[in-house]
Amino acid sequence: MDQMHPLTTLGLYSDTSVSCTQVALMQTDSIDIFDNTYHLTRPYPEDLREAIHALSGQEDPTKIPSFQQVEQQITQHHIAAIQSLLDILPTDQRKIDVIGYGGHTLFHQAKNKFSLQIGDTEQILQTFHIPVIDRFYQTDLAAGGQGEPIFPVFFEALARPLAKPLMIVSIGGLASLTYIGENGELRAFQTGPGNMLLDKWMRKRIGADMDFDGLWAAKGTIEDKVLQKMLQTQSFHEPPPKAFDKSDFDELLDDVESLSVADGAATLTALTAQSVIEQARAFMPSIPPLWIITGGGAFNPSLVKTFKLLLPDVNIQTADQVGWDIAYLEAQGLAFLAARSLFHLPISLPQTTGVEVPTSGGVLHTD
Repeated sequence: MDQMHPLTTLGLYSDTSVSCTQVALMQTDSIDIFDNTYHLTRPYPEDLREAIHALSGQEDPTKIPSFQQVEQQITQHHIAAIQSLLDILPTDQRKIDVIGYGGHTLFHQAKNKFSLQIGDTEQILQTFHIPVIDRFYQTDLAAGGQGEPIFPVFFEALARPLAKPLMIVSIGGLASLTYIGENGELRAFQTGPGNMLLDKWMRKRIGADMDFDGLWAAKGTIEDKVLQKMLQTQSFHEPPPKAFDKSDFDELLDDVESLSVADGAATLTALTAQSVIEQARAFMPSIPPLWIITGGGAFNPSLVKTFKLLLPDVNIQTADQVGWDIAYLEAQGLAFLAARSLFHLPISLPQTTGVEVPTSGGVLHTD
């Protein structure tokens, strides 16, 4: 598809904490975003969440007897999410040109050039008879990149009306930075832990999925000696490009093992913020006056407050404060990348994922 014109695209993203699936509709010509009004989330049922967590803890999930069954359940969940969005669309917007499908990431090993997403693309194709693009991470890895972060070109389009330079801090299971310069130049990389260590800490200690509203961290005390020890982790000091798996930092949980629930939550929250900020200072062109926090971390007031305390001279905004829909950004990003892929435009850049040359990505599946 060479002639650029507006497309109606749909993106589906499964968050790393396995709380829900995001689905979003977008109208875009792969340069500008014209509309992104329609979206929804579909929570995972508890039994499926537990089954996915069980697979995530395995060295090779594909060899687990339940793998195919869990993949089928995930696929049906994703199909139901897509159908739910289609059901709420006005009749004149139900003609979808392409689906950008992320599946659910079980693990991502950039050093081994391997990324595993679970979900049956062909079944989605046969259900809806809409072209589907998947394997965004794998095509980047094959082109010499780290596979992540894949959304900087989307963030650049989304942030076009805003004054530059600015920094976007995306905090999901892992955290990433995207710097957008005055002329739209991009630089991006993953920094390390986002919510994942804190989520694992809360699950291990009290059986909660996360530190809801940052309440445990808010009543805890940061153990500075423990924090400084964790900040010496070699990965934080390696220059970009770099990307990680959500299990790469699990050993850091040993450092907080002796702390109370609240002090551990406070210390892990500080680790996320401080590791992001230190790497921004070390590896980005500048510390711009505006930082936008998105991803699940933007819903954690204690984490946002920590960024504000550590960067008193920076205007820290959450994505919703600049008019973005935090809960659907990743799905919108996949919808945007699907359009880029159809038009053979770059998704990955040397200064984002480390590919050798600007590279389009994804694999197209059609009937």
